[in-house]
Amino acid sequence: MSPKGREHVAACVFLFGASFCASAASAAPFASQDIEGYSPAFVGARLEQVVVFGRNSRRTVEAFATEQKLDPAELHRKFAASGLIECGAAHGAGQLTLADDLVTTAAHVFFDEDGLPRAKTCTFANVVDGKEIRTPIDTASIVAGSKNPYAVAAVHDWAVARLTRPVDGAAPYGLAGAASPNSPVEFVARGHIDWGEGRELSMEKCGLHDQLSVGEEGTREFSFDCETGDGASGGALIVGDGDPVVGAILVGWRSNKPFHSAPFSTTHYNFAVTIEGAFKKAVVAAAAKAYVAK
Repeated sequence: MSPKGREHVAACVFLFGASFCASAASAAPFASQDIEGYSPAFVGARLEQVVVFGRNSRRTVEAFATEQKLDPAELHRKFAASGLIECGAAHGAGQLTLADDLVTTAAHVFFDEDGLPRAKTCTFANVVDGKEIRTPIDTASIVAGSKNPYAVAAVHDWAVARLTRPVDGAAPYGLAGAASPNSPVEFVARGHIDWGEGRELSMEKCGLHDQLSVGEEGTREFSFDCETGDGASGGALIVGDGDPVVGAILVGWRSNKPFHSAPFSTTHYNFAVTIEGAFKKAVVAAAAKAYVAK
């Protein structure tokens, strides 16, 4: 797979065997990556994080539980809604949201650089009581901010899709209120291809930073400083300490020092899109529909 940056950039990057460049619009040289897929040739390979802010803050459920003095079994249960969306040779993260047959993610998990579906069939995989459950996605049900996400601003890169059957035993996440700059979040996601072969759940505490843009449909884009890895696009930024509520999803990264550790800054950050406006309305509308067996 040959990733292409979507933002106006001025750098070339070598990523997973494919280099890409884009034109410049700002004074600072800057690479951007908005696709979190992988080539089968790199499955199981040792890969570096792209945007690194310092010491890797990602934790397994067990390590996170130890640091926060929590019960790991309870965390596995609490975050069982987080899963992997697999579409052909590409994958991203997603999570059950509001209903046990509804997932939220980034649009580019489903659609490639040319606006074409990544595969005819896609699957949602999550873990309940230690067992992986694989559930087909009804690709005809996909509602997205754009089905050609690389041709539009990042703030439109969101999607909602129904599963062909409910997932038993995993409580779906709720929806958070309006996001605010400089507020704490937890990034909870599977899919990082440098982390547990992309299937292991990663958890970490960090914060939203600046609001970067606002979409016409009411979604907003924020920078944030959780560590991420390619493959985790669509993963949940969880707000609060009670039952999980998702406020935004990971969409991509921008950096003038990809693959190098550097402080969070306006030229070195990850970014997320909030579940607000048309995105939120699509989730609520889909969740309100009665499940019909396929």
